[in-house]
Amino acid sequence: MFAIPLTDDAELRPLEVWQTEEFFAHIERAREQLDRWIGFAAASPDLDGARATLQRYADRQAADAGRLFGIWDRGTLVGGCMYPTFDAKSGNCEIGVWTEPAGQGRGLITAAVRLLLDHALLERGLARAEWHCDPRNERSWAVAKRVGMTAEGILRSSYPYRGERQDAQIWGILRDEWIAVREAEPKAHKAS
Repeated sequence: MFAIPLTDDAELRPLEVWQTEEFFAHIERAREQLDRWIGFAAASPDLDGARATLQRYADRQAADAGRLFGIWDRGTLVGGCMYPTFDAKSGNCEIGVWTEPAGQGRGLITAAVRLLLDHALLERGLARAEWHCDPRNERSWAVAKRVGMTAEGILRSSYPYRGERQDAQIWGILRDEWIAVREAEPKAHKAS
């Protein structure tokens, strides 16, 4: 298994089915915060649900259609990032994130997103990466803004969640825009 350092104490690694118990314990610690914004938290109410969530992403990974990564801080799973969708044929992907309070405020999510953008847009050559979030989730869209994405609009009443229709704010960045962002950065940030 690979691990990519995010800081001296934190790393990004694949999050896989064999880690169901660790994933579920993390979801339980974060449930109050995650249930409001992240559908897979609600879909993981117990170990079987958590295993099914991880299996869905394993199946997406096998089809080159998505992938799930965890962020470990000092050996504890505190959050993660993912490609909910990854379509190499069309050249588009979506990036999503989540964290528990222990993983907030240290730039771990932003560093992980930068790695996913590098992989999708530079290594794989996709044309576009998107970010979808509830417009009320300021912490989420702040990450999209921080990495250089452009707010493209709000899809009103876009999807049902917990019996209510929700809006979805869409952010995006094109390959050429990401290359320009990376080229404009100081050398210290280019390594991440």
